[in-house]
Amino acid sequence: MKFKIVLAIILISTFVTPSAQAAEKGWRYWGYFQAAPGKTVWTAAMTGPTVDIADGSVEGWSFVFSSDDIPSVLPRVKPDFKSICAGVKADKDTKRIGLVIDFGSSAYAPKGEKVRKTITTCVRVAKESQGIDVLGQVTKIRAASSGLICGLAGYPAKECGVEIPTPKSLIKK
Repeated sequence: MKFKIVLAIILISTFVTPSAQAAEKGWRYWGYFQAAPGKTVWTAAMTGPTVDIADGSVEGWSFVFSSDDIPSVLPRVKPDFKSICAGVKADKDTKRIGLVIDFGSSAYAPKGEKVRKTITTCVRVAKESQGIDVLGQVTKIRAASSGLICGLAGYPAKECGVEIPTPKSLIKK
């Protein structure tokens, strides 16, 4: 519930910010995406990772910079369940979920931190597992008390959803 409130605050503040100001600053945070079974296109997940997910889904996380919508940078790996989970057999007691964790671009990486290699894997979880359970099987999660995901696999090391000036390389000319 707290995660939804934080997300709503970010959404509201993003859409009511004047466009001239929006170009000057934005937010750096972990964006959450999903692809339902049979789909090969990412959809921004506006609910947070504590929702049920179906066998054959793909969960995506991307460290993003956004100044005018939530979130704006899709994971660079396509959500192709058949490819990601090739060779992982189905069984009656678990579900298989594809997972992509994209650590973003050096253009908006926190100072002194190095962007990590994208993680793409298939996770087998209990039938009642949610997105957070899938993520937790693959990497260490650092979250704020609000539930906002702050860091994955130690990246970024300390910050959590900070506002920063728009990186010069991202400003459209």
